[in-house]
Amino acid sequence: MFDSISDKFSGIMRTLAGKSKITEKNIQDAVEEIKVALLDADVNLRVVRRFINGTMEEALGEKVLKAVDPGQQFVKIVYDRMVALLGDEENQKLLLKGPDTTSVILMMGLQGSGKTTTSAKLAARLKREGRRPMLVAADLVRPAAILQLQVLGESVGVPVFSIQGEKDPSKVAKAALAQAKKDQRDILIVDTSGRMHLDQTLMDEIQRVRDAIKPDETLFVADSMTGQNAVAIAQEFEQKVGISGVVLSKFDSDTRGGAALSLRSVVGKPIKFIGVGEKMDDLEPFYPERIASRILGMGDIVSLVEKAQSAIDEKDALRMQEKMAKNTFDLQDYLDQLNNMDKMGSMEQLLEMIPGAKGQISEDDIDKAEIRREKAIILSMTYAERTNYHIMGPTRRKRVAGGSGTTVSDVNRLLKKFEKMRLTMKKLAKNKKYQAAMLKQMGM
Repeated sequence: MFDSISDKFSGIMRTLAGKSKITEKNIQDAVEEIKVALLDADVNLRVVRRFINGTMEEALGEKVLKAVDPGQQFVKIVYDRMVALLGDEENQKLLLKGPDTTSVILMMGLQGSGKTTTSAKLAARLKREGRRPMLVAADLVRPAAILQLQVLGESVGVPVFSIQGEKDPSKVAKAALAQAKKDQRDILIVDTSGRMHLDQTLMDEIQRVRDAIKPDETLFVADSMTGQNAVAIAQEFEQKVGISGVVLSKFDSDTRGGAALSLRSVVGKPIKFIGVGEKMDDLEPFYPERIASRILGMGDIVSLVEKAQSAIDEKDALRMQEKMAKNTFDLQDYLDQLNNMDKMGSMEQLLEMIPGAKGQISEDDIDKAEIRREKAIILSMTYAERTNYHIMGPTRRKRVAGGSGTTVSDVNRLLKKFEKMRLTMKKLAKNKKYQAAMLKQMGM
């Protein structure tokens, strides 16, 4: 995400952060590059002007030019302004009632924005948090919209309310709210119909639904990749219906970032969630500080740790640490770690969270075909071979190569690599200085 603008900002920040002394000319040149980067990212012109003027005013103050480390001070100014541009964490959370009553979330947006899928993702997320959501199929215009929501609801284990043959979405929503209260469902998520373009019929329909159920949250779902169009459409919805927050879908595919960087300033509403993939658990809270850090090439170690915690059981992690220290880490453990990496998301997403990796390591540097080969080789081994690779003689290696569709050379290369990996892990687990050196290399 944000590849284009992030690459440009990373270069600008690296250049200035390394300077022990910066001049007014340095700052002006950097600010001009930032302006071009923001405009190229399709950020609203008024937003760019405010961002640039504020950065320039603060950066040209004596505090920066005479600071102990003016380069780092300038980077902090840009970072702070970027966070302010994206929002504040206080307003990011959903404003929901307690679990003893029913909170209503109204989902709205244009057709094709990902509204129905986002509704199911949000229901899945709230269910994981201990809530009892119900989905409402109030999109009565798009063919198969009700069926799509029912399929998605079933996949995440959340009931879907619908009324066959009903033409009025406000009646469906009102009946759903009564049913949710009866079933003691504490969250009602209403999926409404979209249109290809904004029109008064769409607005009238959503207003009737809103008035019928009086939602606690009205979330506007926007396709990140539509840039300034998303901002203009959000303004229209805010004026006619009222928006409490925004969900940006397809955020993982947004290479420019215009919508994310413009929405809050122009519409004045927080971005509450972002869609970062096609899976049902690929909906994440929007954290301005973390996104700003990624845009500036500083990584996002907090999100990386959270992803690791969700993919790896704490007891398994402690057991693995102990095995590394005792040098008993085996090929089955290695396979488990490769599978855990898959659970954490794409390699591209992980790399942009690692501090210092932006611009230094790319997804192209990772040989995915090699990883697939290694998995195939290990899966072709017996349990005894995976837990004790020392018994892998020539005959066993030949059998494993044949079973995995690889060559004996591939098997030899994996075993040699694994031997080196075990030694490195043993050092890392036992040597605190070695750990510090590794973290320093990563920029942490």
